[in-house]
Amino acid sequence: MNRSGTAFRRVAVAFLSSGCRTVGCLVGLLLAAVLTGAATAGPLTFTNYTTTNGLGSNDVNSVYVSGGTIYAATANGLSTSTNSGTTWSNKNQANGLIQNYQYTVYTSGSTIYAGGSGGISISRNNGATWTTRSAASVAGSEAGNVYGIYAIGNSVYAATDDGGFGISANSGTTWTTSGTANGLETDYTYAIYASGSTLYGATDGSGVGISANGGASWINKTTANGLANDFVRGIYALGGTIYAATQGGLSISSNGGTSWTNYTTANGLVNNWTLDVYADGSTIYVGSLGGLSISTNGGTSWTNYTTADGLGDDEVKGVFAVDGTVYAATAGGLSIAAVPEPSTYCMALAGLAFGGFSMFRRRTRA
Repeated sequence: MNRSGTAFRRVAVAFLSSGCRTVGCLVGLLLAAVLTGAATAGPLTFTNYTTTNGLGSNDVNSVYVSGGTIYAATANGLSTSTNSGTTWSNKNQANGLIQNYQYTVYTSGSTIYAGGSGGISISRNNGATWTTRSAASVAGSEAGNVYGIYAIGNSVYAATDDGGFGISANSGTTWTTSGTANGLETDYTYAIYASGSTLYGATDGSGVGISANGGASWINKTTANGLANDFVRGIYALGGTIYAATQGGLSISSNGGTSWTNYTTANGLVNNWTLDVYADGSTIYVGSLGGLSISTNGGTSWTNYTTADGLGDDEVKGVFAVDGTVYAATAGGLSIAAVPEPSTYCMALAGLAFGGFSMFRRRTRA
């Protein structure tokens, strides 16, 4: 039996055994069922988009979606689509990017930030023209590539391979560096996320760096604090919860990194070498070397997706979800799946319940 059927069977049992006999009570039970998974959508089926569809390269490193536009950082430039992946427009070095190989992309308003080999490329007119900053000008002379970008308002943060984090307060015009001199244990970084003045950094070998003052100083959270692995490839924070994609599984902390709960293949992940993480409410999306893992209950259980489900490749380097659609950046293309609507059975029961409740209310007011 599917999960919707199981949940509603439990509702029926509860309805009969709890003394609940009114329509309003049934509505409460149905709402509880919906919130605990009764209306969980069915399995995802991915459609994969490649160079055949106009994508710049089949090797996609990162994906971001904003305002209906899909941005894909590829091994041959930045690809964008405004029609759900049907067709693509590509920008590369010939169009003004600093290099062809792009690791990451992020947008803030009409400004696009593309991080790649050699540095960062910035467009303030939706990709028509670009200005570039070398990785060395972003985060010091040792930096060679920009692996991760996060931007909010005029503040931009860049993770580099040997310069720590570059920080700009004026949309990328000028930069300051925050690294080992500020308390990080390494200048090799992969990703960064900001929430207010608090920064969360993914490092290569020194765990998660956390700064409560915009990068002025850092504390480091490692395996000594319970992190699954000190090699962290992706980082995300939501509502006080930190998510770290490590080479030993997914680590989650709800107390500022003081302690961590780790999820691995033993808990249902498809692969322990995780590459990226994204969260929306209690739903967590994890890209790894073995596919895409999704949990709708905060990590308690997982559903895994691979090439058998339409992914372009089992190496999922980046993941994003918005407006009921899941995007997976893979080594074999950009894979997109729409989350199916809840089952007709579920919606019908909910409709009957709310209809009955509405009728009940009208009668009581008469």
